[in-house]
Amino acid sequence: MKQSDFYPIKFEPILKEKIWGGNKLKTYFNKNANNTIGESWEISGVEGNISIIKNGKFSGRDLRWLLKNFKEAVVGKKVFDKFGTTFPLLFKFIDAHEDLSVQLHPNDELAALRHNAFGKTEMWYILHAEENSRLILGFNQKMTKEKYQNALSAHKITEILHSENVNNGDAFFISPGTVHAIGSGIVLAEIQQTSDITYRIYDWDRPDASGNLRELHTDLALQAIDFFNKKSKLDYVTKENEPSKIISSKYFEINMLQLKQNISVDCSRRDSFSVYMCAEGNATITVNGIAESIESGETMLIPAACTEVGIATSSVKLLEVYIP
Repeated sequence: MKQSDFYPIKFEPILKEKIWGGNKLKTYFNKNANNTIGESWEISGVEGNISIIKNGKFSGRDLRWLLKNFKEAVVGKKVFDKFGTTFPLLFKFIDAHEDLSVQLHPNDELAALRHNAFGKTEMWYILHAEENSRLILGFNQKMTKEKYQNALSAHKITEILHSENVNNGDAFFISPGTVHAIGSGIVLAEIQQTSDITYRIYDWDRPDASGNLRELHTDLALQAIDFFNKKSKLDYVTKENEPSKIISSKYFEINMLQLKQNISVDCSRRDSFSVYMCAEGNATITVNGIAESIESGETMLIPAACTEVGIATSSVKLLEVYIP
């Protein structure tokens, strides 16, 4: 197969029921979901949750098959050399009808030691926030391990957590070890390392569908917590009709494309796949003369072999993601 035969690839969403989920992924994004869907995994290489291609000549094949057969043509040489047939990022849309648990994630070193897995660094882009919606991000005071343990044992964990109101378009970088939670009334896009490891430290004392409290990971979390408050909110400026950088990290580069006209994106120097998540509006994305539409709540993979991407639109907001 010639590299010029690649095209913009879409995947079947993997829908996840959550006790905190709602119906906005259905009403906002036309996902085939019931009223308790909390997450739509848009592109996933997580074991047991490998995304299935839903369009074009590869329809019905999965992401791992694509990587095994086309290797660096899909993800880029530097990415394939490092990750092989494991796709390095996980893309999600999340609907928090209720508060998520207060949690954190291990870094690469601890995740490798304990779980033989990647750590979990993530970025959130707020798509919709109801009035007074908030995130929990770190602590509201100078914190030590001892103070944290005292609050936990006294059932006063909520008294030491920092709460931050959010608005549509806000973006946040959640580094490993950061204590965090998504508050009710928020729909967001999440870009993260390929990892499904979460240490839950508090779950609002609520039962699951069977009437049981969900497991907490108090001891595992203690070694992983970052007790130093770091700024999570990202400051960025959007310029129309050109890429506007939201975050650059060793795990991912993320731009906002707020477009009112057609543009062409040169990907020839990236040596990486590119992914577009549609936050608002719609567009037609073309590579190698093959066009596919994208609209709010959809996600698209552009293989690394595709060096130029054409985006035709009158109004769209796209998150553009690749490995630096």
